[in-house]
Amino acid sequence: MNQHFSRRKFVRNALITGAGLSLSNSVTAMYAEGGNVIAPGKRIGLIGLDTSHVTAIAKALNNSKPGADWGGYKVAAAYPTKGSADMKASIDRLAGFTEQVKKQGVEIVNSIEELLKKVDVVMLESVDGRRHLEEALPVIKSGKRMFIDKPIAASLADAMVIFDAAKKYNNPVFSASSLRYISGAKEVREGRSGKILGVDAYGDCYIEPNHPDLFYYGIHGMEILYALMGTGCKSVSRTHLPKTDMVVGVWNDDRIGSFRGTRSGTGDMGAAVFCEKAIEILNKSDGYDPLWVQVIEFFNTGVIPVSPEETLEEFAFMEAADESKLKGGAAVSIASIMERARQKANQKSI
Repeated sequence: MNQHFSRRKFVRNALITGAGLSLSNSVTAMYAEGGNVIAPGKRIGLIGLDTSHVTAIAKALNNSKPGADWGGYKVAAAYPTKGSADMKASIDRLAGFTEQVKKQGVEIVNSIEELLKKVDVVMLESVDGRRHLEEALPVIKSGKRMFIDKPIAASLADAMVIFDAAKKYNNPVFSASSLRYISGAKEVREGRSGKILGVDAYGDCYIEPNHPDLFYYGIHGMEILYALMGTGCKSVSRTHLPKTDMVVGVWNDDRIGSFRGTRSGTGDMGAAVFCEKAIEILNKSDGYDPLWVQVIEFFNTGVIPVSPEETLEEFAFMEAADESKLKGGAAVSIASIMERARQKANQKSI
């Protein structure tokens, strides 16, 4: 993340553009614990309280550290959902995280419909990507800006439907991992060491059985890969072993981008970036804050920092990796994955 980025810019943006945000029916300011005013237009709603991300969000925004400034945004209300009974990472953590968020002065509500009456913008945080399409649609239709935490969905087809709905209702959404903003990525992408010739990304690749293999945790390393390489991958091949995955993509301009997913040893995440003038090593994360900076900028302006086209190709890459695994490592065309997913997406109603 660019260390020269000034958070004062967000305050200025908030003053200039905040009035343009879609407001709920109520214009009464809401109050967080401790008497902190949440101005109309700045009230964040959370959907899904079964991930540690929500406690980090609520603590950071509702009890800002000295010097931190989030442009006046605070978490006002949250809908926990019922969680996913077949997913321990969801159901076993729901009650505890809900209580922690409540302690940050956040009102707990009983439905998405109730939530939408009390907030101005939404962060969809449910840890189970299978639920995201159903949970996202009412928010998109409401006109309230929304960030969708990773993975945007548990299938490429569902991700397509989410973006189709966003286009239909003229309400853009975006999804990203905090690792997309790993330290140095912006500067390298902008040419600090010349043109990027290839990237070897790596990271933890824990497999959650209800999601395609790379969707649940491998996506962090995939976000680093795509943040640096951009779109244009044409084929994917994968070597799968119990403790390691090696996934290699060939881009249209003959560049190679790879992701090494690990399930043993350390879970560090990063990338070696092969550039014209140097090999850059990116391995320092600044935590969640750089992502939330992007989310708040989006809430202020409505401008998405990650295009639907890039997100969809990244998910096609991950689905192609699963198909390559089934085919013993044979290369799989991204175009074929996209075509089949589009057929499935067209059968879903929005």
